[in-house]
Amino acid sequence: MTIEKSDNSPLDKTTQPSTNLVSEKSMPDAFVILFFIVMLAAIATHFIPAGFYQVEVDPLTNKTTLIADSFQFAEQSDGVPLFAEQGNIGFLNFAFEGMVSGDKWGSAIGVMMFIILTGGAFGIIMQTRAIDNGIMALITKTQKMEQAFIPILFVLFSFAGAIFGMGEEAIAFCIVLLPLMRAIGYDGITTVLVTYVATQIGFATSWMNPFSVAIAQGIAGLPLMSALEFRVGLWSVFTLLGVVFTMRYAMKIKQNPSLSPCFQSKEHVQNTSQHSIKYSRVDTLLLCTFLLGIVWVIWGVIARGYYIPEIASQFFTLGCAIGIIAVISKRLTMNEVADAFKSGAKDLLPAAMIVGMAKGIVIILGGDQASEPSVLNTVLYYAGQLLAELPQTVSAVCMFLFQSIFNFFIASGSGQAALTMPIMAPLADIIGLQRQIAVLAFQLGDGLTNIIIPTSAALIGCLGVTNIDWFVWAKFIWRFMLLLASVAIGSMVLAVVINVT
Repeated sequence: MTIEKSDNSPLDKTTQPSTNLVSEKSMPDAFVILFFIVMLAAIATHFIPAGFYQVEVDPLTNKTTLIADSFQFAEQSDGVPLFAEQGNIGFLNFAFEGMVSGDKWGSAIGVMMFIILTGGAFGIIMQTRAIDNGIMALITKTQKMEQAFIPILFVLFSFAGAIFGMGEEAIAFCIVLLPLMRAIGYDGITTVLVTYVATQIGFATSWMNPFSVAIAQGIAGLPLMSALEFRVGLWSVFTLLGVVFTMRYAMKIKQNPSLSPCFQSKEHVQNTSQHSIKYSRVDTLLLCTFLLGIVWVIWGVIARGYYIPEIASQFFTLGCAIGIIAVISKRLTMNEVADAFKSGAKDLLPAAMIVGMAKGIVIILGGDQASEPSVLNTVLYYAGQLLAELPQTVSAVCMFLFQSIFNFFIASGSGQAALTMPIMAPLADIIGLQRQIAVLAFQLGDGLTNIIIPTSAALIGCLGVTNIDWFVWAKFIWRFMLLLASVAIGSMVLAVVINVT
């Protein structure tokens, strides 16, 4: 699942995607769903007794883990009131209390500021259009190499999904690529596959995406970019599957266009003259700076142990460096750089707010400290009792299935991480799984289902600009989704067997 951003992202300022039979507006907004989840949590505190575990602290790592068989109920458990005073917790206090909780090292305030600062930095990067220009230059150079055209683009978009969570930006590339794809002999579905589907495969198997896996690992108390090798392997396997599937479909449609599920749809394509792009040396400099910045982030995490405060500052520095180059080269003015930063931060404000409000749910339930009485600990205890009767591999698969279903309701990667990881990470402790398994279940369940769920604004946008009904898309993609889900389940089992940490 992608992070929540405005439809007017830097790549998509001219696009107002239309939809046909299914619209994201027909579903309740994530904030509406979140409000009712909080309401249910507050009600639950009046009926579910609070409990707590005994914990042990590793003297070497200072890591606290709960003792699975030490659960006991608190002597007295009062439900959460409607409104509280003097800094206490009530149902209607959840939003503020959640957003100001924690510190700069993690959830919620640290993660919220991380999202906003990083979003602002990427706003500057995207506003320079260097990434647009680089991709379009690559398209121009490879479109005559038909055997390499689709694989190169698919890998590139998958890489973009893995590195910085590209999702909504795929809408703009669908607009640009659709006429070219049709000219070569492909169709709108091929266009969506090579852009949006590729980004979501990258998103689901990312080893460093700051808006999903980094947040999930932070909440779970894991080192950022841990299990990097395993995730890079997953990215390679899933991306290869996507390339093969897309190539087979594209070749079939080119040989017989009538086999396209959208063959009878209207051939309505927006005028793309406004997307005329000229690649220059400035773009090369900007892209090299961007790649060096990413290398710096990876080095900082692996070699220096950088965490949320440092990584946020690294991305901010990268945004400043890109902005300075853009101003010197007259690509942007200083005011435009500032506007791009504000726009990028604004686009990610909803995701940051969801993280804060999700933390409010945890606070309503009594907090996420295993040694302190809370309803959350009681829920964990009973969930652990249920899953403990199952083999660990089956429990891991159940985690993946839960995250896949939950993604339908909360279409935000960072939001889903904030909502589910406080439960899933300690649950992994209870049933004897590594917390990395819980993060992997979140990633795969969150990212892969974005390819089909109608609550994904990015998917609906891509289908809208390529004039594909969601029902037509669902009928086409479900077999591929089964394949991806099967490989994901196999990946979960493998991660348990080899004990990924």
